[in-house]
Amino acid sequence: MRRLAMTKAAALCAAVAFAAAMGPASAAPAGAPATPARAVAQPPRDTVLVDCFAKPQVRPADFVLACGDGNSRLAALRWTHWDTTSARAKGVNWLNDCEPYCAAGTFRSYPVVVRLDQTQSWKGHPPQQRYDRMTLTYTGDRPERSARTVTYALWD
Repeated sequence: MRRLAMTKAAALCAAVAFAAAMGPASAAPAGAPATPARAVAQPPRDTVLVDCFAKPQVRPADFVLACGDGNSRLAALRWTHWDTTSARAKGVNWLNDCEPYCAAGTFRSYPVVVRLDQTQSWKGHPPQQRYDRMTLTYTGDRPERSARTVTYALWD
C-alpha cells in the first residue's frame, strides 16, 4: 500500500515537472528573446466618459447629467466622432421643468449636439484618459432661461 502511494506521488511530481518544463517552450517561439512584462506595449485605450457611479463609458446611448436627482439626462445618443481628444454626438436632453416643484414637474425633451473635450488622466485609474468637459448645444427649442450653448465640467 505504501509502495503504491510512493509510486503515485513520484508520477505526479514527474507530470508537474514535465508541464513546467513545457510551459515556457510552448509560450514563446524557439530563439525568441524573453520580453519583460513592463516592456510590452499596451493597446491604446479609448478615452472615457465617467458616469454617476464612477464607471467608464464609451459611446453611451444614455447618460445622466443630474446624478443627485436624475432631473436631466441625455438619451438616444448617436456618436459621430470619438477619439483621444474629443467626441461628438446628437441626441436628446430630457429635462425636468420642476414646475411647480421637481417631484411634480414634467420632463421635456430638447434636441442637442453633445461635445466632449479637455481630456485628462482619470485620478483613480491612471493612465486612463477621461473627458473633463461637456458642451450641449440646443438645436431647436431649449429650456426656458437657458442659453443655446451650455458647458459643464465633468466629474472625476
